[in-house]
Amino acid sequence: MIPFNKPYLTGKEAHYMYQAVNTGKLSGNGDFTKKCQKFFEDKYGYKKALLTTSCTDALEMCAILSNVQPGDEVIVPSYTFVSSALAFVRQGAKIVFADSMASNPNIDAEKLEALITPRTKVIVPVHYAGVACDMDRIMAIANKYNILVVEDAAQAIDSYYKGRPLGSIGHLAAFSFHETKNIISGEGGLLAINDERFIRRSEILWEKGTNRSEFFRGEVNKYGWVDTGSSFLPSEIIAAFLWAQLENLDIIQKRRKEIWNMYNDGFKELDVKGIVRLPEIPIYATNNAHMFYIICRSLQERTELIKYLKVNGVLAVFHYLSLHLSDYYKKNNIDIPYLPQCDNYADTLVRLPMYFELQNTEVIKIVNLINNFFDGK
Repeated sequence: MIPFNKPYLTGKEAHYMYQAVNTGKLSGNGDFTKKCQKFFEDKYGYKKALLTTSCTDALEMCAILSNVQPGDEVIVPSYTFVSSALAFVRQGAKIVFADSMASNPNIDAEKLEALITPRTKVIVPVHYAGVACDMDRIMAIANKYNILVVEDAAQAIDSYYKGRPLGSIGHLAAFSFHETKNIISGEGGLLAINDERFIRRSEILWEKGTNRSEFFRGEVNKYGWVDTGSSFLPSEIIAAFLWAQLENLDIIQKRRKEIWNMYNDGFKELDVKGIVRLPEIPIYATNNAHMFYIICRSLQERTELIKYLKVNGVLAVFHYLSLHLSDYYKKNNIDIPYLPQCDNYADTLVRLPMYFELQNTEVIKIVNLINNFFDGK
């Protein structure tokens, strides 16, 4: 069976974890944590980068930093992982779900302004598959109405919008290093801060509501409880694992893009014939090869394709279910929006195996299987 995902190890992870253990400094914010954070600040220009135990934690920090209060509204695409909304629900926010674009699963920026009310506090664009949302349009709307923008860049490491790194455009951003991502640490995440007014408080939230970071920098003579917060920072062992991955970022990205391009070339004829739709990369966006997906013509066709691939030794999977149709949302909300594009992607999108060690022969096998499946349809 060709799996959907296989975590890639560079060979240095265990070595760096051993180093971390031998230092005797296993809790967070040690040397490996600092090296990882500096990597992101230097390479992508984030004003401040803080490792977290997950992208969900980074999003929860964003919700706290945004000062979201009960009754405030937060605009989130419905076609996304639950954490994009849940982080703000935990602060008491009302989630206003937005539809996707017809051309790709990202939030439809042209429909955003109609969703804004005097209670709107935050917009959360999710860069699906690592492909940028229309950030100029989103930031223009946010600036017009004095709304914060939190980029959910969980899948978007090393991807760009008009030459600007994703995660560097909104006021705040969150990344994931879950084992299914391009760069991994098992579980793990990153908070990127681009607005200086959030830097000091982000460190306090990160350090369980204390000004401990200021104390260790010698800026205060003692530290104590000064704000809310939680244990958001990961251990040095996680950071050590992540450092081995970051050292190999360019190598990992190069291989993933090779696989992505093989898929894309292999299905062009199906796309031209209108049998499937391939991922669209807008002119303003780059492709970080986080995933490769195809869009089928119906739920039934997708179900049959996934079953066919599994019988032939390939594990392909669908993705999100629309959050506005989830049991939790329907239980807590009377008005259920009509979001046809989100529902279409929920029914028809199928993700193909994508990982560093996927062999060219395996990619060719998958391409041939799918072309054979659609032959004559």
